[in-house]
Amino acid sequence: MWTNVIILSLATLQRIVEFVIATRNRRRQVARGGFVIGPNLQPVMILLQAAWLIGLWYLAYRLEVNWPWLFAYIGLEAARGWIVALLGSQWTSRIVVNASEPFEGSRPFSIFREPNYVIIGLEMFILPMVFGLWWWGAIFAALYAALIYWKVIAENKAVKPLTEPPESDATTA
Repeated sequence: MWTNVIILSLATLQRIVEFVIATRNRRRQVARGGFVIGPNLQPVMILLQAAWLIGLWYLAYRLEVNWPWLFAYIGLEAARGWIVALLGSQWTSRIVVNASEPFEGSRPFSIFREPNYVIIGLEMFILPMVFGLWWWGAIFAALYAALIYWKVIAENKAVKPLTEPPESDATTA
């Protein structure tokens, strides 16, 4: 039981700390002349993750810990920490564009454009698996995937004018 409390406390604390850091980074980037683009899905994301965690606290409180799944979760957290460290002050929960800072090309991600999205989706499945709650993980990983799909489409639409060269006017050529 105490192991469950420690695991869930750390997962909850991590989410709170990440929200604070992402908000601080966004504010700093905006203060340096950046602007936020794309839809603000943060309230929906917070609601989704809060429901996921509240459910885990309720359902997993007295369940046995599956140690291999816990080690898989810890491995994900290490990967996520690495991604956040690589992005540094550019890591936010929103897209912030700043003309004085590189936007695309400098990202160190060659396999996935947004590996953090993939890791969060895996976390939402694997942490419930630590307690044998495969159905809880499947439900929330699917909900998260749907939300991220919608978010990525909206973000790509918002970023498109910033990443493509302007169309030339044939009459001026």
